Amino acid sequence: MRLNASTPDEQVKFVELLFFAYRDFTGDADELLADLGYGRAHHRVIHFVARHPGLRVADLLDILRITKQSLARVLKQLIDEGFVSQKSGQADRRVRHLYLTEKGLNFAEKLSQLQCARVGNALEQVGPAGKDVIEDFLVAMISDQAAVMALFEKAEINEHDPTRGRQGGDGS
Repeated sequence: MRLNASTPDEQVKFVELLFFAYRDFTGDADELLADLGYGRAHHRVIHFVARHPGLRVADLLDILRITKQSLARVLKQLIDEGFVSQKSGQADRRVRHLYLTEKGLNFAEKLSQLQCARVGNALEQVGPAGKDVIEDFLVAMISDQAAVMALFEKAEINEHDPTRGRQGGDGS
């Protein structure tokens, strides 16, 4: 099915396709999260802390665009249940850095495997040329592209760090 987004009706088709793709993309992980009484907010915290060990709470708030109160509730639960740990900064003790525990890393890996399998299957179906178009489209949908691309660069650096994800693995 090929769509041309030049008319409002065709644009609505893309909106609906995004809804359905998001439903199925998140649905796989939702089942695992529900087993623990968690929701998508928990998933987003686990994902970004896994990708950016040592992430400051303030930076996580910026990434997720949620209130301190909303994050505090989710973060408290993840810390209390042993998925996330926090460490005060060396230069400024008020700054909190977040890390996944071993339990958190294992859970993040399970969630990631589910979603990467779905994305991998879809990318196989569209082939290399389609992958580039999809990537361009998704980036074009992001309001603050520079900030997101900077996050990707940091994540790539973390992937090459053997202590990635573990508390203190950032040298602080």
